[in-house]
Amino acid sequence: MDFWLCVTLIAVLTYLVFTAHKKRHYFAKYGIPQPPEIPFIGAAGASILTGYHVNYAMKDVYNTNRDAKYVGIHAFIYPIIVLRDLDLIKSVIVKNFDHFSDHKTLVSEKSDPLFGKNLANLKGERWREVRNLLSPAFSSSKMRTMHELMSLCAENFANRFLESNSSKEAVDMKDAFTRYTNDVIASCAFGIEVDSLKESKNEFYLHGKTSTDFTKPSVLVCFLLNMVCPSLANKLGLRIVSQEETDYFVKLIKETIKTREERGIKRPDMLQLLLDSQEKTKKLDFLDLTAQAFIFFAAGFDTVSTHACCMAHELAVNPDVQRKLRVEIDEVMRNCKGRPTYEAVNNMRYLDAIFHETMRIHPIAFITRICTKEFELPPTLPGAEPYVLKPGMEVQVPTVGIHHDPDYYDDPEKFDPERFMDKKASSDILNLGFGLGPRMCIGNRFAILETKVLFVHLLAKCDLVPCEKTCNPMVYADRSFIPAAKGGFWLKAVPRH
Repeated sequence: MDFWLCVTLIAVLTYLVFTAHKKRHYFAKYGIPQPPEIPFIGAAGASILTGYHVNYAMKDVYNTNRDAKYVGIHAFIYPIIVLRDLDLIKSVIVKNFDHFSDHKTLVSEKSDPLFGKNLANLKGERWREVRNLLSPAFSSSKMRTMHELMSLCAENFANRFLESNSSKEAVDMKDAFTRYTNDVIASCAFGIEVDSLKESKNEFYLHGKTSTDFTKPSVLVCFLLNMVCPSLANKLGLRIVSQEETDYFVKLIKETIKTREERGIKRPDMLQLLLDSQEKTKKLDFLDLTAQAFIFFAAGFDTVSTHACCMAHELAVNPDVQRKLRVEIDEVMRNCKGRPTYEAVNNMRYLDAIFHETMRIHPIAFITRICTKEFELPPTLPGAEPYVLKPGMEVQVPTVGIHHDPDYYDDPEKFDPERFMDKKASSDILNLGFGLGPRMCIGNRFAILETKVLFVHLLAKCDLVPCEKTCNPMVYADRSFIPAAKGGFWLKAVPRH
């Protein structure tokens, strides 16, 4: 038995070594540049296993060959094309969207219905149906209504924030801003009123924090196995959202719907829009509805609060920028008698520039698409051959590399909102923070408005300044998929009046 076990192990290892060696030279035969990679693991797998922040890893990949239209990397033994050329990116992601219409599947609908059925995970015609149902939730008229709910949350948050931090001690901005985004989503998506600074352990916040923790070992295993062997991950029923958290959100929405039906309540929030769509089209079952409400929550809970932290950090370490923004805020407050309108907030050009400059400096690492129809890429370098992408292959757009490229931005490491005061820097192809093309983030207008409203009310009442615990210059934390600061986002809040 020991003999045959040894033979089996040797055979498996031989196969893996042979496959890894073969894949290692896969791109070379097409003349496609490739960064140094760890055998068996590849560049993508190494980032997860070693803890090297994905933004740093993707910048390294982007700079592998600055003359190439694209480069090649591996996620373990699977090849991935990383696009560098802006015209080619636009061709793949926008013009030829029908060839690249899907995202990478992280979990199956059967094993993890909340994550598997959400818009970001859906494919093909089902994605189009659900996208069309959700799009009206983010129209200008809906945003105007949502602004009123956001403003109530932001004003309450600013008051509570100053009350609880009056001693001028260092403040954990991530904890504070996560509580704000929690309250906004509770109100705008679920129709629930919570005050997470006052009630620090409210049930909605605690479940949100647990369900959106994507650094848990179980979630990392799910991501890794989906990269190495997706079919096995599906068979094992791996999930991102636990059964306990799934049960909580299912119960929450069932009870909310029941209350609204019994009392004839119609509220201007996302849940109501989903209910109305369900009634008219019958294209959403209950789990579909719950999954869309959940992903709206998951995206807003962590990513928006992290972006707000990065924005607060940049304002604190760039006091001249903060002073200029404060002038704009004070003018809006005077003109609106302390109640900034939807139009007034949208017309704040400098605030808008700060938002986008923060997203330029601290973006998500990359955009990913899956090839759904065979597609020929032009030669990556003069003298190289065209490369044919087969269905199922993955392409990535290195957002962080483009955003930090001196060919597109002068002094790219400098935080300079002035660059977004002109139209060139604001072009879609250079400003990739929310993605690009038909599958870009559907909630981008909501996220922008939510963040702007927060800073209008907060900076009307206090200044944000660095403290001893501030991570400056910013260094990203290990084993994080988002731009989280090493040691946390710590600042001081100094009351203005």
